[in-house]
Amino acid sequence: MQQLQFPEPVRGTVDPAAGETAKANGMALAQANTPIDWADACAAAIVLMARRGTEFQAADLIAEGLVDEPDSPNRWGPAFLRASSAGVIEPVGYARSKRATVHSSICRTWRGTAAYRPGAVA
Repeated sequence: MQQLQFPEPVRGTVDPAAGETAKANGMALAQANTPIDWADACAAAIVLMARRGTEFQAADLIAEGLVDEPDSPNRWGPAFLRASSAGVIEPVGYARSKRATVHSSICRTWRGTAAYRPGAVA
């Protein structure tokens, strides 16, 4: 049996900085095209889940009827990034998505920050 050999990557095709730039550009485009009513509902749902102090993912917001499935899955990233940047939530790990539409792919799990969890001092 012969071992599979991968050629060295073509110079310039593996560029972490370019990847981050592409990600930021894509998320900015998705955010700019997100309906305001969905973005507001999603932000409120994230705050509610953050206050519970348990781990959650996007599917939990839908399962609890807090927000509808967005018109594009690209809407989730900017929503969770805004909440994370605002100090509402923090990433705690990864799990298989509960959303059937993404075929159990891996997604980030979140928890409310100490300021949002039960028993936190204001």
